[in-house]
Amino acid sequence: MFLPFVLNSTYTNKRIIVADNASTDDSVAYVKEHFPAVEILINKQNDGFAGGYNWALKLVESDYYVLLNSDVEVTTNWIEPIINLMESDTTIAACQPKLISYSNRNLLEYAGACGGWIDKLGYPFSRGRIFDVLEIDKHQYEDIQDIFWASGAAMFVRSEVFHQLNGFDASFFAHQEEIDLCWRMQLAEYKIKVVPQSVVYHVGAGTLPRGGRKVFLNFRNNLLMLSKNLTPKERFTIIPFRFLLDAISAWKGLFHGDLYFFTAICKAHFSVLFIWLRGYKTHSLKRVPIKHLKGVYKGCVVYQYFIKNKQYFSEIVDNN
Repeated sequence: MFLPFVLNSTYTNKRIIVADNASTDDSVAYVKEHFPAVEILINKQNDGFAGGYNWALKLVESDYYVLLNSDVEVTTNWIEPIINLMESDTTIAACQPKLISYSNRNLLEYAGACGGWIDKLGYPFSRGRIFDVLEIDKHQYEDIQDIFWASGAAMFVRSEVFHQLNGFDASFFAHQEEIDLCWRMQLAEYKIKVVPQSVVYHVGAGTLPRGGRKVFLNFRNNLLMLSKNLTPKERFTIIPFRFLLDAISAWKGLFHGDLYFFTAICKAHFSVLFIWLRGYKTHSLKRVPIKHLKGVYKGCVVYQYFIKNKQYFSEIVDNN
């Protein structure tokens, strides 16, 4: 559906590749028939977002990778502003454009909005999206800025750094693997940027439907990411508190009749404990306290949102 928009991108020095992750529909045949200029890589098994990209990008030689979901409509000149910036500064490892909702083009989009942030407890949010509240795009976030994470829906990555850091953590399968990678990029002293002069429109919720599996992966992967990247002192203080907050969220869901939500969080916690007992493989990068990294809110976004009823990025972060 959105391949013609990608093909119409004005940036000329590009290859367009569809990485098929063991799809069961006729999408490969359709692309071959209607878009013969598009290269196709076919994975024999579904390795998820993380493993699928790791597999595909080992087969692609390029200075930069643009990881683009199939549910993203791009604008004609969306590539140039980001590549120009990355060419000007070799310490920039990843960037994202501004993500606008495909169905409501007045709204910033859930999966990254205008740049990903994180709070001191590891809760991700975005410039323009706090939990389920999406801001109207009034061009309030038009500056190029350091962020904590770039959205995997439309993520520009310096290939050398991607492979240097062994790509995504394939065990995540899907959800928050891009946040984990960007965290490791910052630990390796690289920068992550948002470039709002590049604009794309994202349908959203295209990787996994809303439900137990999505909740399970989000809660499990977030805890695994914290255990990998926090300093030992931070792990000792933050992770037990996160288990408690997750449990409160699970019981709240159950009291509101959402058994699937409750069960998914319980399964996520047991999965994390089992992975830890088996010996979770991490990385050798030097840990830096999360508060010293870019794109980090030094308070608790959960408290600001649920207790103080602050729903907009500027209300929370401007006093950071």
